[in-house]
Amino acid sequence: MEIFDFEPFENVRQTPPQIDFHYMGIVDFDLCVALQKRLVYESGGRDDGHIACLLCEHPPLISIGRAGSRRHIRLTTQEMRRRKLEMRWIGRGGACVAHTPGQLAVYPIVPLKAFGWSVGQYLQRLQDGLLDTVRPYEVPIYKRPGRFGLWGRSGMLAAIGVAVQNWITSHGAFLNVACSPLTQVGVEANPAELACPGDPPTMSSLLEETEACPTIREVARNVANNLAQRFGADQANWHSSHPLFPEIVKQARDRTRQAAS
Repeated sequence: MEIFDFEPFENVRQTPPQIDFHYMGIVDFDLCVALQKRLVYESGGRDDGHIACLLCEHPPLISIGRAGSRRHIRLTTQEMRRRKLEMRWIGRGGACVAHTPGQLAVYPIVPLKAFGWSVGQYLQRLQDGLLDTVRPYEVPIYKRPGRFGLWGRSGMLAAIGVAVQNWITSHGAFLNVACSPLTQVGVEANPAELACPGDPPTMSSLLEETEACPTIREVARNVANNLAQRFGADQANWHSSHPLFPEIVKQARDRTRQAAS
């Protein structure tokens, strides 16, 4: 069980936050991590309490958080090569997450001190925003004591894994909307040492839980609306992509060329 500090901060902002949501479609995982690092850096130089939130999907890949390990991936190295699956060790909370198109990644960049939120309070707001999003689809949803995330009848619907640097958040949540069941095989989203008795060990999705599965864009819009409310925002803006992303892509290409020369 993870324990989080709930002590209030001094000099808390009295004005509600403003949020920019950036819907980016399918984005390379490493490039998205690089963009988040840039946004965290820029957030540290601001004093206006601005929140940015990236909403995207990723090509097939497995990320491993601080509570995960290689043994939670039941695929052999040969099987992973055959599926063209790579691994990334990420300094976020949570265990292993199998990423794939059809899964909505939600990455809020939030300066916690600006609003007096502890890490635990932020995680609760993030989880509640996801719960508000899933509830209208009439899917039975379960929460687990001492853990953040959402579970359905057939497995975990939403994984939550957050990183915090200088009280600024990155990474966030992964909501399975229309993922193929095959992409989840062999990855323990619910490791036995963390699971409650009877928990399914794998990820599930809204597609598996309901016949009226929404589109990923519809879910992204609903997530944005619900997070804006849970974060107490007085203004929320919707954008396609992020203006810094082309620069991030160019920098990555330049590094690749330099390494090859």
